[in-house]
Formats: sequence, structure tokens, C-alpha cells
Amino acid sequence: MSTLFAGLRVIDAASFLAGPCAATMLADFGAEVIKIEPPGGDRHRSIAAGHPSEWSWQLTDRNRRGLGLDITQAEGRAVLDRLLTTADVFVVNFSAGQLRRHGLEWERISAINPRLVMAQICAYGYAGVEADRPAFDLTGWFARTGILDMMHEKDVAPTLPAGGVGDHATAMTLFAGIMMALYRRDRTGKGGLVSTSLAATGTWANGLNLQAVLAGVDNAARRDQEGWSNPVQNVYATRDGRHVLIAVQNIPRDWPRLVEALSAEAWRDDPRMQPVKPLFTNRFYARAEIARVIAQFDAEELCGRLDRSGIVYSLVARNAEVIDDPQLIANDVFVPAAPGIPQMDRTLASPMKLDGERQVAPARAPRVGEHSRAILAEYGFSVGEIDALCAANVVVDGA
Repeated sequence: MSTLFAGLRVIDAASFLAGPCAATMLADFGAEVIKIEPPGGDRHRSIAAGHPSEWSWQLTDRNRRGLGLDITQAEGRAVLDRLLTTADVFVVNFSAGQLRRHGLEWERISAINPRLVMAQICAYGYAGVEADRPAFDLTGWFARTGILDMMHEKDVAPTLPAGGVGDHATAMTLFAGIMMALYRRDRTGKGGLVSTSLAATGTWANGLNLQAVLAGVDNAARRDQEGWSNPVQNVYATRDGRHVLIAVQNIPRDWPRLVEALSAEAWRDDPRMQPVKPLFTNRFYARAEIARVIAQFDAEELCGRLDRSGIVYSLVARNAEVIDDPQLIANDVFVPAAPGIPQMDRTLASPMKLDGERQVAPARAPRVGEHSRAILAEYGFSVGEIDALCAANVVVDGA
């Protein structure tokens, strides 16, 4: 069975997570991806801290071949240019200054291959005084965009967010941009430049709250004055030390259901606990009351009661529970990992499906320069030329 992107050639010269993850989604649907790493390797390899599985590298850089190439040297840039002449997509995560230093400005690259889609990602955008400012998703996606400002209680400092979340969200944005550019190329025959940033995608992700501020409603500033005060959209602790997020939206319909689910009959006669205006006029009292009642239940019993009531909620799952979640498993969120990876028999599938199309089975991520000689031979380099490039430390032979 043919794959959706069979024959699509992708050169992935990005590092760490966001750019390579976009290339991984292309690879998962059959694109031919070549991973370009500097001679010392992508620093992303260090995230797993020496774990024998290299779990982060295996997730982010699977299903591609590896070429070790020093593009800081003129000879390395010449090799890259030859690869780009027949490529469909070129992925980078260089800043504006790095693009100039490496000679990778769109004007020059598009002249090499007018049908090429160049997909670039950076921290804070390619214009402005911070165009060369570095970031990780913790800083550029979470902290800079106000997301972290929404994720803490009054008088409590924001906690360190989960790493990689902003990178994966930004990868989805870049993937969508690549699809948009390829669609336009199918109509016009011309490639194009796609760009996004951690800050742009983080700002979009936080758009509901930022649009409120644009309209004069600053919920975080109100939180700083009185705390998160919505009693029916909040996190509550159970008797056995778990947490449940309750998210009631239709209060007139769902408040009576919540009262019944919690067996809180006394609330029916309490004027402070009536929907909707009294409940919010007395929101701090209501929040404390809901917390008091929920704390009388173990998580399993509470979840059963909420399930039967139809209330929208979720137990705050532990990561160790997520990987064995039967609902996620039933929907192929987790799939078998490439064989032979120590201590890792499963991985995550790309998070989208298209009827009639399949994702390829995950293949082990490459070693630095593992396929350098084979790739260069395919692009017309002679054995002598490859030997000379290796001898000059332009190309890494990691076979």
C-alpha cells in the first residue's frame, strides 16, 4: 500500500524539537526525510541524559536517514545546495542572523530550486530587534506569550511548565504551513517560504485570554486581586490525594446535576448556592463548599458519580497512567516502537488520521552521519569526492 507522501523529499536541517517534529509528521506518512546534523550531532540528543533508549531522539527524529554535514564550511554548503536542487521541503530553525551567516536566505535558496518549500521556525519572529534572540519553548512559548501568567494561583509563583509542549504545538503549525505551501505549489508550480515562531504560536494558543485583554477584560489581573474564583471551573482535591478538574459551562442545566452527584442536598436550600447570580456573588464561599464536599470522596468514587451525572470533568492523570489509558490505546495514540531500542517498546503516533491513509511503522532514528555515504552517492558524488569530504571533516561517516 502506497503512503500519502511517497516521493516527497524533505531535508531536515533543524535541531531540537519543533522543526524536526514537523518533518517527523511528514515522514510518518511516507516522506523521504534526510536529517542533517553538524559533526558533533544535534544537541537534542542530550535530552535523554544518557538513557540507553535515547527516548526523545527516537520520538522526534524517527523515520529518516542521517547525514553528518558541516554547513559552516563552504564545501558543506555546496553539498547542501546539491541536495536542495531536487528537494520538495527544506526545514530549518535558524534565526535571521544564522540564515544570513549560512547563506540560507530565501532569495538565494529559491533561485536554486523555485519549486522548493522552505519551512523556517525561530523564537520570536524574523523581524524586529529580537529576531536573533534565542529561546526554548519554556521561554518563548510559555513565558513570553502570557500562557504561564494564566497557570498559577494568586500570590503563587508560576511553576515550571512541561517541556516540549510548546515545541510540539509549534511543529503542528509548521506542518500546516508546509501543507498550505505544497497545496499552492500544486496550483501554481511555485514553491514558497513558510515561517512561524514559538512566540507566534504561543500567542495564538493563548488567544482566548489575549483577545479578552484586547477587549478590556484582563482575567489574570483579576486573579492577582482575588484568586481564581469560578467555583464550577476549577481543580479540586479528593480524599486520597488526587485532583479533579471540573468544567461546568451550562450552569443552569448542570449545577443541579453536580449537586446530585455530590449528594450535597443542603445546597438546594442554601441561598448562596443557587445558580447563577447567587453562586457567583458568593463564589469564594461556593468554591470552599465544593472543595469541602469533594474532599470527602476518593477519586474513583467521585469519578463514577460525575460520569453518571454527565458533568464535564477529568481526573488529573499521571503520566504513568496516560501511557496505559485504554481510550488512547483504542485510538492508536500509542504504537509499537522500532525494534531493538533498549527499554522502549512503544512510542507516540503522529496525532492525525486520514481515511484510507496509513502511517508507516516507526523506524529507529539515525546515528550521526549513519547514511552519509549512501545519500551522497545517490546525489552523484563519487567515492573519491565523498572520501575527500570526510577527510576534510565536512561530512561525517557514521556508518
